Amino acid sequence: MNKITPFLTFNDQAEEAVNFYVSIFKNSKILDTNRYGEGGPMPAGALMSASFVLDGRKYMALNGGPQFTFTDGFSLFVECETQAEVDEYWEKLSAGGEKGPCGWLKDRFGLSWQVIPSALGELLGAEDPRKAQNVMQAMLQMSKIDIAALRQAYEQG
Repeated sequence: MNKITPFLTFNDQAEEAVNFYVSIFKNSKILDTNRYGEGGPMPAGALMSASFVLDGRKYMALNGGPQFTFTDGFSLFVECETQAEVDEYWEKLSAGGEKGPCGWLKDRFGLSWQVIPSALGELLGAEDPRKAQNVMQAMLQMSKIDIAALRQAYEQG
């Protein structure tokens, strides 16, 4: 598997979050769970930690208590090939969370995600700087990324 594994620490919602994430992404599953026993910092039987796979990449999750919160300095990047993929991940991941600008969102657990079509990088890398700038300006006006609107901005350059 991976030599480096992202480790996500939740207050007390790790089990709910892991089940949620595994339900969204293909090629995903829970590998292992460990539960708190009597006398632990969480109720006996509550999930302590879990290892899981999202679309082939291993992650770890822990219920660590209220001192652990997520920040925008860390996000998970979901690269999408089609608008249908962007739409699906955007709606599922933002449900109960917060939709942000430029393809960013926070899920209901406070974890930041970027749902970005691969076309964005291609268009921003245009040889013509006017085209790339038009794409950038279009993207800065978006919440969920719209591939057709990006292509339209590119063509106007």
